[in-house]
Amino acid sequence: MPERAREPRSKLLQPVEIGWAELVQLPDLGLNHIRAKIDTGAATSSIHAMRLKPIETDDGLMVEFWTRVHQDEPSCKITAPAVARRKIKSSNGEVQLRYVIETTMRMGDFTWTGHLTLANRRAMAFPILIGRRALARGFRVNCARRWMLGRPEERDA
Repeated sequence: MPERAREPRSKLLQPVEIGWAELVQLPDLGLNHIRAKIDTGAATSSIHAMRLKPIETDDGLMVEFWTRVHQDEPSCKITAPAVARRKIKSSNGEVQLRYVIETTMRMGDFTWTGHLTLANRRAMAFPILIGRRALARGFRVNCARRWMLGRPEERDA
């Protein structure tokens, strides 16, 4: 009998300590071992996105965007369902209207369905930012540590 896919839990059973930087997987988008900054000051998580293009389909609004999550790889095109557009105050205080996508996210052994806003993070050191809404699932941030769930060097070639 084939194994049934587990529905992602909404909360961790036990708190998990993470560092200020961790590796994140986005399996629905085909993106793995992405360096992410953990940011308790940001409400919503975000991913680096360029050349955004909204697409109306029979299934609803989709958004096409280009991203580059690894310095040694070319940009790739991704299409994902848009669940909203939100006003987000960026780190410099500017309010931006951003598309929000919903996707499966994984840090360490924990997998959940979460939201990512699409933002141009080209000038940022990390292509993904993990915000408080994702962290509230039971992650505890140790600001003195990083890569507690796996080191970037462990990325598959």
